[in-house]
Amino acid sequence: MIPDSGSPRSDPPDLPVNSWAILGLLSFGHGLSGYQLRQWAGNILGYFHSVPAMSQIYTELKRLEAHGFVRPVGTDVGADHRSRRRYVITPIGRSALSGWIRASPVEPATCRNGALLRVWLGEHSDPARLREIMREHRDRSEEMRTSASRSREDTETPYVRHRYADIVMRWAERRYAAERDIADQMLSELDALDHD
Repeated sequence: MIPDSGSPRSDPPDLPVNSWAILGLLSFGHGLSGYQLRQWAGNILGYFHSVPAMSQIYTELKRLEAHGFVRPVGTDVGADHRSRRRYVITPIGRSALSGWIRASPVEPATCRNGALLRVWLGEHSDPARLREIMREHRDRSEEMRTSASRSREDTETPYVRHRYADIVMRWAERRYAAERDIADQMLSELDALDHD
């Protein structure tokens, strides 16, 4: 294991993006178990990034611990009587996270949208079903916008490290509002196709 010296590394190690996301969740200053990390990821990361599965979280925690980026700080026993080891980020982990943000190229954003995939293949469906799909997408986008707003309000604290998280949650609200509005535009375009 790498000692917890906090000394900066010249280049961050080549870790999966989920490792950095988990390290980022731990950087908010709380000792969290894998289970709690999954909850935090679902409540925060899910608005702008993929949420790692439980098995991925535990795999990445082991990898991060092997690099000396996290360390266990105790064990909690949950209501289900299962022991859950809690982890915190180490000073060297903070340094590595900063190095990754500073030096690693940003991967291109991807758009995986099941509604758009189905409309794209609309020649193999009927117009009523396509409109139903877009209405569902519009409504789900509004639910996500509302959820992002609520999540942001629920996590507001004077804790200084939340400043940037708040900016991202505001982005999520705007993104889902835009998705909702674009779905409405696409519904109009689908209606126009029916009249051609």
